[in-house]
Amino acid sequence: MIDTKLKPGLEDVAVATTRLSSIDGEHGALVIGGYPIAELAPNATYEESVYLLLNDRLPDEEELERFRRELADRRSISEEVASILRQAATEEASAMDALRMGLSAATLQSNANDGRETAHRLIAVVPTIVAAYWRFRQGKVPVTPRLDLGHAANLLYMMWGEDPAEDAVRGLETYLNTVIDHGLNASTFTARTVVSTESDLVSAATAAAGALKGPLHGGAPGPVLDMLKAVHQTGDPEGFVRDILENGERVMGFGHRVYRARDPRAEVLSSAAERFYSRSGRDDFFETAKELERVGTKLLLEYKPDRPLKTNVEFYTAVLLHGIGIPRELFTATFAAARMGGWMAHILEQKRDNQLVRPTSHYDGDTGRVWTPVQERKNSHLRK
Repeated sequence: MIDTKLKPGLEDVAVATTRLSSIDGEHGALVIGGYPIAELAPNATYEESVYLLLNDRLPDEEELERFRRELADRRSISEEVASILRQAATEEASAMDALRMGLSAATLQSNANDGRETAHRLIAVVPTIVAAYWRFRQGKVPVTPRLDLGHAANLLYMMWGEDPAEDAVRGLETYLNTVIDHGLNASTFTARTVVSTESDLVSAATAAAGALKGPLHGGAPGPVLDMLKAVHQTGDPEGFVRDILENGERVMGFGHRVYRARDPRAEVLSSAAERFYSRSGRDDFFETAKELERVGTKLLLEYKPDRPLKTNVEFYTAVLLHGIGIPRELFTATFAAARMGGWMAHILEQKRDNQLVRPTSHYDGDTGRVWTPVQERKNSHLRK
């Protein structure tokens, strides 16, 4: 018998088997490719994490160098793609809109159905698109990607036009690894749904980017940064959070659909942010974040004792990316630069043992209506 019990948002519905990541929401644990996130994220390069997801193992030195070169060789964009990004910047389109357009244009000459080659191109080109768009927004000329720099370092280099500091690179690399994959979140599920129709990788990737753009998914760190800046300026985290709760509003950066404990990614990014800020000499902003976390956790327990609301990944994403120098406007696009590796791994996994994603729904509309010609219809309810 088919189970037709309504489950809004597909909550707790398992629709795929995967080896890519495992989430334990009750205990706040995340495993990526068999490795606890606290082990993988601070130590791996992004290329190692992507290789792990695509191949189910970490590469040796020779394999890693070859894979780095494969990605580096696919970073460049044509003048035609740059022209699209220039127009997007001129019209002040969002970074995610620019990314969507750039992804489609940058893959015109590739075989969209050629799994690995297209996957590598999509992973490699995101930082170039994001950086070129941002340079145009600043009235500057895009910076050509370098073959000798890793994925994270190259993104910062193309944004700033100068060699990034080692601490900034390590901080960004940790972030990219931390958010590379996270189960069947909305964007990953979207990617798998699209490719389940036997559509192509580029269509799946752009659809996933569209899902990530939403403020309930990839757009949350921006408002967190706004909150952190306001608290840093006022110096009154308790008053700020209490006002939010008294108004029945949400405290950004706390709580998660999956986790009932502290988001393990927040733990990793908190440590990464602490290392970065302590070495940069600007740890006052980090101290504000820690105090806001302490106060927010306490007040949320006071106001909502039945709901365990701890800091989530967005909270320390905002802290870390802001410290590194990633503009608020690029937070979601930087998230996409990380998640593209996870999307591609899920897409290829879906293609290997594909079944069309086709859930059902509950109908609650009218039945038994009788057709009438347009001349005889009197929609009196519209005239009231």
